Amino acid sequence: MGGDVVPVIAVRGVHKTYRRWRRPSERAVDGLDLEVDEGGVFGFLGPNGSGKTTTIRMLLGLVRADRGDLSVFDRPMPERLPEVIGQIGALVETPLFFPNFSGRLNLELLSDVAGLPRLRVDEALEQVGLADRARDRVKGYSLGMRQRLGIAAALLKRPQLLILDEPTNGLDPAGIREIRELIRSLGASGTTVFLSSHLLGEVEQVCDRVAILSHGRCVVTGSVADVLATRSTGELRVRVGDLAAAYDVLSAAGFRVARDGDTRLTVTAVAEPATVTATLAERGLYVSELTPVTVDLESVFLGLTQDEAADASAETTT
Repeated sequence: MGGDVVPVIAVRGVHKTYRRWRRPSERAVDGLDLEVDEGGVFGFLGPNGSGKTTTIRMLLGLVRADRGDLSVFDRPMPERLPEVIGQIGALVETPLFFPNFSGRLNLELLSDVAGLPRLRVDEALEQVGLADRARDRVKGYSLGMRQRLGIAAALLKRPQLLILDEPTNGLDPAGIREIRELIRSLGASGTTVFLSSHLLGEVEQVCDRVAILSHGRCVVTGSVADVLATRSTGELRVRVGDLAAAYDVLSAAGFRVARDGDTRLTVTAVAEPATVTATLAERGLYVSELTPVTVDLESVFLGLTQDEAADASAETTT
């Protein structure tokens, strides 16, 4: 490989269509390309029906792609899954446990089936913050606790790659916060976490890198900062004592300016904010506020998926 870094996950030109009896076929994944490097938390984002769960199922050998290539740890999937399954932990959809057994006993049974030492059970319970409730019956657990127990089950093997499919589905804010903190700590510890989610505010707080899917395609991928920059407008909010004079000065200098209420101006398409303050200062006008208008992941997500939907509609009608 000449020293090249091999991605933990690689998906190249993958297609998957579900053929339904007496119903139209459903194209779940449509030429998907994706790479996930080692370490940190990778957010796999998209609206319902965008192909997230299907992609995860293909990576885990639960569904076979129609065409294209998938690999995990540089092993083609699903053909060589047995070689790397010991390095992969996964939580796909809602975990199921024996409700009348304790959390510890459920994990002990799983570790026995997998041929793992039982000492891993207590380590995993401690890791997800359930050590003090390990002897309680699972039927008394909250939904958030059951999700954490599911993650504990996925951690029994000390996986290098942890795949989580919508781990905060149905949780209340407290449960979401617990899972968020757990995922952040796992990513920081060296585990590669592949996180499928549609809760964009949560993803923005825990992920190092993201990919956004729409209609089975990846429409953007990169660090969170780079993805946010794809929709950056270079927009500034400027507050100054003499609003009318500042408006005239900036307009004359070629800036795109609009009034933002009675106290501020909005200046758009600004490559370097310092040019705004310098232009005003040359005319004796000094700013009391200069605030970049930030873009959050939700607005980027909505913009990109709407653009992709429009493109897909145009392709269908041509």
